[in-house]
Amino acid sequence: MFCRNCGKEITDNPAFCPNCGTRLAAESMEGVSPKSRLAATLFAWFLGQFGAHRFYTGKIGTAVVMLVMGIVGWATIWIFGLGLILLIPVWIWALVDFIYAVSGYAKDAEGRIIKRW
Repeated sequence: MFCRNCGKEITDNPAFCPNCGTRLAAESMEGVSPKSRLAATLFAWFLGQFGAHRFYTGKIGTAVVMLVMGIVGWATIWIFGLGLILLIPVWIWALVDFIYAVSGYAKDAEGRIIKRW
């Protein structure tokens, strides 16, 4: 089980998290993803335009959309900057996902929040 507030693993079933002191309930700790927030953040920052962070979190459909938009955007950028029509929205999308990952509000494909660093 994991703490819903700090994301630390909890071995027994205490009433409060030993790390951050948050009051715990058994159902509240099940909503934390085992994925790493650091990995999702780094993927979003460095490879966000290709959807790497979405592949990592299991959101394959939107990851493929980002990948295709990124590849087509870079492939057509030499045609009077036409590729920017695809690249700018992908960059904004990746930046928003990065902010969500850093702030701890990103979710994996199963809807569990990614809290653990």
